[in-house]
Amino acid sequence: MKIYTKTGDKGTTALFGGTRVPKHHIRIDSYGTVDELNSHIGLIRDQKVDNITKNTLINIQDKLFTVGAVLATDPEKAILKNGEKRLNIPTINIEDIELLEKEIDKMNESLPPMTHFVLPGGHQTVSFCHIARCVCRRAERLATALHEITPFEEFTLQYLNRLSDYLFVLARKLSHDLKADEIEWIPKKNS
Repeated sequence: MKIYTKTGDKGTTALFGGTRVPKHHIRIDSYGTVDELNSHIGLIRDQKVDNITKNTLINIQDKLFTVGAVLATDPEKAILKNGEKRLNIPTINIEDIELLEKEIDKMNESLPPMTHFVLPGGHQTVSFCHIARCVCRRAERLATALHEITPFEEFTLQYLNRLSDYLFVLARKLSHDLKADEIEWIPKKNS
């Protein structure tokens, strides 16, 4: 498999199914941002984190490839006229979302209740989580905009929404594990 094909030299790229679109198309921006998120998740996984977290992050990275595949698929080319799937594209399902929810609940059990927003930071690993959370929110915004134009299964949107929650709670858990300061944001009153 050659890395360079030269087919995108004029500013277009192919979706799954063969349709060519401009490289600035919202569909490309959506799955490109998911790819960026996946790289940030890899950065978190490369830190000193426990094995449960590491394995969960590997699972998330796998699911993000699925999200990317969903977003990179031309919906008109994915289904045959008789309703059968033409392309063998995996999908996100409710079990994928429930896994994130289960992990969020487990992490929350050991954390003090949150009474205020917290400032991102405190430790490099925690900061990586906050950056990934922000990229995840951007991916979600782009995916929802794409969904308004060309709908796709909603579990994909739900997964991105739940993943940003997971990353926030993971940041709090890692702050706790690493004994990093978790600084609450308390709005200052005007004097």
